[in-house]
Amino acid sequence: MGFWRELFLLGLMCMLWKCCSGCNNGFQNKRKACVDINECEEHESNCGKNSLCFNTNGSFYCVCQDGFIHSGGARNFTGLNGQCIDENECQRKYKICGDTPKCINLIGSYTCTCDSGFIYAYGNCIDIDECKEAERKQEDLCGEKGTCVNVNGSYWCRCPEGYTNYGIKKTPCSRLDCNIYNDNEAAKRFKSLENILSMMKNSCLALSNSSATGEGETNGDSLLKNFLTTTETILSSEPLKNSEDVSALLSIVESSIMHIGPQLKDNYTKIETKETEAQIAVQRGKTRPIGPIHLADENAIVDTDWTTASGTGIYSGFALAALLSYKKLEVSVNKSFEELKGHKKNGVDPSFQIYSKVVSVVVSNPSTQNLSRAVNITLKHLQREESPELNYVCVYWNERGAWSTEGCYQRHSNNTHTVCTCKHLSSFAVLMALYPIEHTYGLQIVTKIGLIISLLCLIPCILTFKFCRSIQGTRTTIHLHLCICLFMADLIFLAGISKTEPVGGCRFVAAMLHCFFLGVFTWMLLEGVQLYRMVVLVFNATIRPLYLLLTGYGTPLVVVIISAIIRPDGYGTDKYCWLSLKDGLIWSFFGPVCIIIFINVFFFIITVWKLAQKFTSLNPDLTKLHKIKAFTVTAVAQMCILGLMWVFGAFLFEESSTVVAYIFTILNSLQGALLFVMHCLLSKQVRDEYAKFLSCICRPQKKTYSDLTSTNPSSNSQSQGSHSGQQTGESQI
Repeated sequence: MGFWRELFLLGLMCMLWKCCSGCNNGFQNKRKACVDINECEEHESNCGKNSLCFNTNGSFYCVCQDGFIHSGGARNFTGLNGQCIDENECQRKYKICGDTPKCINLIGSYTCTCDSGFIYAYGNCIDIDECKEAERKQEDLCGEKGTCVNVNGSYWCRCPEGYTNYGIKKTPCSRLDCNIYNDNEAAKRFKSLENILSMMKNSCLALSNSSATGEGETNGDSLLKNFLTTTETILSSEPLKNSEDVSALLSIVESSIMHIGPQLKDNYTKIETKETEAQIAVQRGKTRPIGPIHLADENAIVDTDWTTASGTGIYSGFALAALLSYKKLEVSVNKSFEELKGHKKNGVDPSFQIYSKVVSVVVSNPSTQNLSRAVNITLKHLQREESPELNYVCVYWNERGAWSTEGCYQRHSNNTHTVCTCKHLSSFAVLMALYPIEHTYGLQIVTKIGLIISLLCLIPCILTFKFCRSIQGTRTTIHLHLCICLFMADLIFLAGISKTEPVGGCRFVAAMLHCFFLGVFTWMLLEGVQLYRMVVLVFNATIRPLYLLLTGYGTPLVVVIISAIIRPDGYGTDKYCWLSLKDGLIWSFFGPVCIIIFINVFFFIITVWKLAQKFTSLNPDLTKLHKIKAFTVTAVAQMCILGLMWVFGAFLFEESSTVVAYIFTILNSLQGALLFVMHCLLSKQVRDEYAKFLSCICRPQKKTYSDLTSTNPSSNSQSQGSHSGQQTGESQI
């Protein structure tokens, strides 16, 4: 009931208002007169968007603007009834732009356009003469030597001989220098390199001819594939032996990439072979490109920009940036460090080693020796390694065929990557600079003092074994030559281990050390054989001196000759005149040493076992057994000293810890001294000879004529017999 009552009251109010006003719709009562209402002013949104409102007496109507039509289909409509929408003139009016131009609908309008190279005029598309327009604007479309030729809708640049637009007709003509692919000395040594030069020269000449006639197309993708395949043949089958070969290859690769890049169809090309990986980015256009350049592969990242790549000189219509990574070239260029100076640390020169893949960075900018902006090159390390003695150096391969740091510096480095910043472009790598450990000076002092002590102790050993008649025998001969070999090895070590220049002299020192140190262990082996014969054979235990000399000196000499023939470059390293650890030659020393120690251990075990049997039996000749026991103890001690020394010295000539280095040095200094103590001072016969010799020097006695004539002949004969017995004592054993 409440709803119907409110509705009734509302209707009643409307009737009363109409009766009071007395005006129709669209009018209002003003001063007892009905006046028209302007709906367009009072309600601006009556007609909606894209329309015009027109007032009429007592009402209004709407008209759609030009380019629009009412959603109902008519242009005129009353307000609040639909809206104006865009009219597609291109569909409504057939060939509104004529036969050739294209009609493009716009919001509320349309436009007539033509293809590139044409302009719309008088209902048609008319060709633009780009050559005349460029001449009028004083623009150079085709370069300094190119000729602009107008064609319907476009133009092309005709290049004279020696110039090219790389098959892209609207590109300015660039100079071609086909002479750089002429034969050179390196090409004569590498058949594949000669093939690259021939392929690039033929392509260069073909470009020159096609650019002059405007005919023919280039296939840069096929040329790039053939080029990298031929390069792979060089890197996989023909090793680069010297820096001249490396420089020739890198130079030809860089110039070939510059030649091939503009001929590629795509703006970005990536191709990979077993030996190389290439990424080439190209931008073409009438104006210089801008923006960053980011080229990356597994081993390197290059960050630069197109402004740097294109340069500031004459713009040739294209810009190029390329990254070429060599997967195995670091083996061939792991040398040529002679120009790396100024990297001393605490006055010590480091040793260098290639620690990344070698990469070449190529850009179209002809002035790459002094770039306006530096280029960042991130190189991945060959392996993860951290050490306080390590430092990473950014280098490039210069025109002299050597690694150099000029214009490049390390921006950032961790244990996996190094970021290099360079002001020029070439081929780059990261070097690991290994600085000797800080105790080098202390080690040198300890080594020199120890070796001098060793040499001073070996001199009396040699004199004793040579001239002391009471101890002469097979074992004394072995001790004599063992001391001679050790004396020569220590003397050469002291004088020449660090003399790495000249290379030939360093190799000779390494060979002599190899020979004499092997000789030391060979004479140790002969001593083990002699002890075995003394215990097992008992009788006829001596070995002829000729056989001893042939074995003791001949065996090391044969090993050194064979090793030098197989790996002559393994003698001498950058730091020491010793055997290289990198090519396996070191095992020509440690292999025989391990075999000798193993055999001697076997002989000594048998000797000790036999001695134990003899001591347990009722053997009346205990003097001989005690003598053999003393010989065995000294021989085992001697082998332990020398063998233990080379356990610690096995890898001393490369990076080693402080403890290992000092242990080796101390043991090395004790060799001669301990041999002197064991074989001379601990021997009663030798001590007696020393005492007799010293007594003759300190208290010389002058015998009279009567003393000489009254000497008892029988006593002389007894002393002679006794002396003879001492001389042959070891042989009797």
